[in-house]
Amino acid sequence: MRADLLSDTLTRPTPAMRQAMAHAEVGDDVFGEDPTVRALEDKVAALLGHEAGLFAPTGSLANQLGLRLHVGPGQELVADQLAHVLRAELGAAAAFSGITSRSWPSERGLLDPAGPMSLVTTGVGPYQVETSLVVLENTHNFGGGTVQPIEAIREVRAATQPLGVAMHLDGARLWNAHVATGVPLTAYGEQFDTVSVCLSKGLGAPVGSVLVGSAEHMAQARIWRKRYGAGMRQVGILAAAGIHALDHHLDRLDDDHARAARFAAACAEAAPASVDAATVETNIVVLDVGALGWRAPAFVAALIEQGVRTYAVGPGRVRLVWHLDVDDAGTDAAIDAATTLLRTQIDQ
Repeated sequence: MRADLLSDTLTRPTPAMRQAMAHAEVGDDVFGEDPTVRALEDKVAALLGHEAGLFAPTGSLANQLGLRLHVGPGQELVADQLAHVLRAELGAAAAFSGITSRSWPSERGLLDPAGPMSLVTTGVGPYQVETSLVVLENTHNFGGGTVQPIEAIREVRAATQPLGVAMHLDGARLWNAHVATGVPLTAYGEQFDTVSVCLSKGLGAPVGSVLVGSAEHMAQARIWRKRYGAGMRQVGILAAAGIHALDHHLDRLDDDHARAARFAAACAEAAPASVDAATVETNIVVLDVGALGWRAPAFVAALIEQGVRTYAVGPGRVRLVWHLDVDDAGTDAAIDAATTLLRTQIDQ
């Protein structure tokens, strides 16, 4: 494979990360006795300006624990129509917690405060479902790595807080938003009651996410994590990978952003209808190959034949994601393959 751009979840531990994992001090995390896990949880909580953290094996579980803290059975959350918690977590909020949901339309997943506030419903007694939670996503996966403006987030927080409506951030790629904008992680974190962040995407750890919030909320989330079957034992081996990733792989996310931008610019030059390069802010590029007459699965198959793996996110949309295992040479290979196909389709 010349360039595997299927997802930034494909990253493999570096030799230095493997060394950190091999030498990790461990204990039984179900009893709260794994010192490396505790160190990771404290580290992430401090980075995001929260009181406590909880390690989870997956981002989806970290999100589901966050949702469960704020929304009871039969109550409602609202999120945008492209949100990962609605599209890619297999209805877990309904299946596990009896949560109902509604969504607002969004262009590229970009937050317009009017969207969530048009749905938030409170003070209606027994006549309608009341909104308990607003979920935002930053960066936005299916939107194409979109960074949510901090001003828009603050506006939603200012509107929901007096209503007693909580806010949860699906921050799987919040690290990318921070690096792309320079907005401090604490500035994002302080706007939310809970935040989930992934270590196994751009940061390159093999497994793991962390949920942060108040100490009381994290104590409750620990109970629900065990109920969901995710009580873990000597998991410090994995937590050590997360600590190493935060210490060594955060700033290098800018390299992924630059390579994605270079790819997008080349595709925009080859086929302007395929992508607006100005909208590519982080490590994700979504090509609108349908605008050129391609079906996404056919385009993906044609790229694979040239050693470039990608992902169809719709009938005519293809997603490519940069990460630490895709270098400049891999990016050049992706540019050559994609632009050739785009030009071929235009010429037909």
